[in-house]
Amino acid sequence: MDSENHQRYQASMVSTYYPETSFLDHLVMSDGTEQSYSSDILTLLHSGKVFIVNSRKRNGLILFKRYHAEFAGPGAAVGGDYDCDCQKALCVGNLSLLTPESYDDRQKAYLIRRQWIRLIKQITENPVPQQRVQKILDQFEQYFPPEMVASLPDVAFALLVGVLPQTVGLVRRLGSDVNCRLNY
Repeated sequence: MDSENHQRYQASMVSTYYPETSFLDHLVMSDGTEQSYSSDILTLLHSGKVFIVNSRKRNGLILFKRYHAEFAGPGAAVGGDYDCDCQKALCVGNLSLLTPESYDDRQKAYLIRRQWIRLIKQITENPVPQQRVQKILDQFEQYFPPEMVASLPDVAFALLVGVLPQTVGLVRRLGSDVNCRLNY
């Protein structure tokens, strides 16, 4: 009898497995348009040169690695050996990359990149997935206009904070009271 229940349960399970990371090939933005990737940005990132995200503009890059994503915001270093494993890049805002003028500028940019990584790490330390999503959305809305954040795909935020894209979609639809609604 237990095996009958077990078989019935297995038949009703829904798979959420994403083979490799092929879903990065065609990111669909929340407005339904497909995000086109500039091969120029990936070429720059893979060139071995270091660039700095312009700190005087509200812009940044979401860098998609094999199993996660990283955000490089204003003032952060990108490229060089650090991003040679980058598979895709999504511009946030009107991207402006600068070339560091000195060794000190480059070191400062690396420190700022570390600060962005630490911010995301603090968010991912929360054990509740819905709270991680809400926090990353709140953080992005502090730096960028809400309509810009709303246009970014669910999968980008999911890979930043280690949740499923469906969780991001749920939090976006239900807002901050998603935890209350999930408990009922």
